[in-house]
Amino acid sequence: MSEPVLEASGLSVVHQTPAGDVHALADASLTLVPGELVVLVGPSGAGKTTLLHVLGGIQPPTAGSVRVGDVVITEAAEREVDRVRRDDIGYIFQSFGLIGALSAEENVEVPLRILGADPGERAAQVRRLLERVGLAGHASQRPAELSGGQQQRVGIARALAGSPRILLADEPTGQLDSRTAADMIELIASIAHDDGVAVLLSTHDPSIVTRADRVLEMHDGVLRAGEVTVAVS
Repeated sequence: MSEPVLEASGLSVVHQTPAGDVHALADASLTLVPGELVVLVGPSGAGKTTLLHVLGGIQPPTAGSVRVGDVVITEAAEREVDRVRRDDIGYIFQSFGLIGALSAEENVEVPLRILGADPGERAAQVRRLLERVGLAGHASQRPAELSGGQQQRVGIARALAGSPRILLADEPTGQLDSRTAADMIELIASIAHDDGVAVLLSTHDPSIVTRADRVLEMHDGVLRAGEVTVAVS
């Protein structure tokens, strides 16, 4: 079995409120390895987004640790955490998160500009990624000119622009119809299985588990210890 690209241990997030402490995460632990699609299921408010934010270095935990490669991002300096987020982790948002004033190709190019990639290399990478997600003919269109499924494909291409080892997807099909959602899951599964990326995808849609290598469940901030292995077609 491949070495984990991400290891999380004992993650807790506690919010203090006038009514008392709210445990958004409670002692959650997991690993991700290259080439697997892990699906995280649970109802709205279960803590799925909080877990993804902590794993992606967007939000610090109250307790616990996250290691990405050789870097413990929960202990590292902010500059090092930024580097890990830039180089190792791609993030797909439910709300697409595209910049409305930019075309599809310009949205995908944003991470490559941040990385300081050569202009020629940027252009080639953007073309390759738009072809990968089936949008080669829509490069010049802005988000408002694209369907919801097309916008999410741009979001996926952008998340892959920096060639991450880890892809975190937060309810990526939440705003899509069932047929478009099924196509999107097939694309994300191919990114895991064909490209060797470790993918963690959160959802409240139980039908998505049929494409998973592993299924994790969350309820009230608790990540269920039992990991159910399902057949991948």
